[in-house]
This record gives sequence, structure tokens and C-alpha cells, in this order.
Amino acid sequence: MHTLDLTYVGHGLHEELVAHVADQEGFAEQEGVHLALRDGVSWDDQRLRRGATIGLGRSVFARLTDGVEWTALSVSTHRPLFWFVGGPQVRAMEELRGRRLLVHAPHTAPGCFARIVLRRHGLDPDRDVECVVRPPGDYAMDLRRLRTGEVDAAYLGSTLDPAQVAAEEGFHELAWVGDHLAVPTVGLAVDPAAIPLDDPAVTAAVRAQRRALALLADDPDTTLAYLQRFLGRATPDEVRRYHARFVAPWFTTDGQVDLALADEGLAAVAAELGVTHVPSAADIYRTDLVPR
Repeated sequence: MHTLDLTYVGHGLHEELVAHVADQEGFAEQEGVHLALRDGVSWDDQRLRRGATIGLGRSVFARLTDGVEWTALSVSTHRPLFWFVGGPQVRAMEELRGRRLLVHAPHTAPGCFARIVLRRHGLDPDRDVECVVRPPGDYAMDLRRLRTGEVDAAYLGSTLDPAQVAAEEGFHELAWVGDHLAVPTVGLAVDPAAIPLDDPAVTAAVRAQRRALALLADDPDTTLAYLQRFLGRATPDEVRRYHARFVAPWFTTDGQVDLALADEGLAAVAAELGVTHVPSAADIYRTDLVPR
């Protein structure tokens, strides 16, 4: 049996769901690979390159800014699962002007996505909003700071259901990044300088992910059971609404990439980062390399 380190670089079902399903259903072992799921949230880029990664956002950032030839062989979704949530006094994105926003750093993938969405609402993230930078991780402390009024809004990830949080806390769901930006953010990628693209362990891991994606698409009841594990604060009805809004329409069924959407997303990210040379999506997302 082959072995492969598979690293996630963010917390929540957005990053972890497909790999978790592939692991729990035994798909990886059935495909002949032992996957060691690793928490690489705090790893530097050099350590991350030694294995495969789930986090396409971070790997593509490294390719755009540092020239690392990260190549994605599977894409789970093109819609980043991050949301802006306003406190009691903030009911719309435009009302963030002059307010304090808890958000990821600009040089991170989630932070870059946030800046793009702010600009698309007519807000300059460096002048119109007071951005309070927070490191990636659990968002419970973000809610605490929002609840006490220390900040006026927060940028949350998929460890929480934004609609459930807003309803429970008296907050307001302002915007979902996926409504404004389509760019592949999770799947499976490797740096071919460290691991060949045709490595048997990698191709087996891709096949396992495809089986997990197919299960998520074909078996809603099983999918809801897995989502409930990640969204522990949500009721079954809230999990069903979450699934219908953010998972069922947007997760791929076979790990394939929409190159047109990916090119648009890459152009937006590169513009925000100030990168002038942008590889084509067809060069970065090689989901054709593993036979279906």
C-alpha cells in the first residue's frame, strides 16, 4: 500500500469535508493508499511542499507570488466558504464604512478574498474599513469580540453556520464570498518538484476524493450526517438549509475544474496581489491527469 501525507491548512468543513468522508468511508484504503491527514495550518511553505495539500488557495498563492509550481489534480469546490457577519448595528456591507472588521491578513487566501469582496461593494479595505487582523483558526473568539462590541463585523469561516449564528446572536449575515468570487479553493495539489504528478499514491488519493465527492452528491442523507459533525451548534433543519445553499449546488461531483471560472478567479486574485504574470488555469489545475 502506498502512503501520502495530506495536509489541510484551514479548519472547518470547507477544507476538511471531502478528505474526512474519503477517510471515514474507507475509500483511500480501497484505492491502495494510506493517507496521513496532517494539520498544516501553522506550517511554513517549505514544510508544506513535502506532501500533498488540500488547500488550493494557499498553494495557488505560492505559485502566483513565489513561482512554486503547485499543481491541483482535483477540485472540490470553486466557491470559498467565508462570510461577512455584522453586529447588531451593521445590516449591509456598505455599512462597514468606518467600522472595525475582524478579518484575515491580506497576504492569506481568505484575507485576499475578503478584500476582493469589499472592493466589489465599493469599499477600500485600506481606507474605508478598519481591518483588525486575526490569525486563521476557530472563530469562537471572533464571535465573542463581536458580541462585546469590540468589533463591528467579523469575517467567518466554515467552522460555523453564518445564518444560525446571526439568528442566535442578533447579528446580520452580510455577504458570502462565493456569491462574489469563484476560484478553486480546496481539492488536492502537489508540488511536482517534491512529488511527481503521476505518483501512484497521489493518483490513488485523487480517486478516493472523487469517490467522496460522488457520495456527497448522490447520498444527501449521508452528507447531512457528515455536515452535522462539523456544524455541531446547528439543528438538523439548519444543516439542511446549509447543505442546500452552500454544498449541494457548488461542490463538484467528480473533482473536475471549470477552467473559465478558474481563470476569472485567478485574474481577480492576481490583481489584488499586484501580480502581473498570471498562469492560465489550464496550467495550474490539471484535473485531466488522473483517468476517470
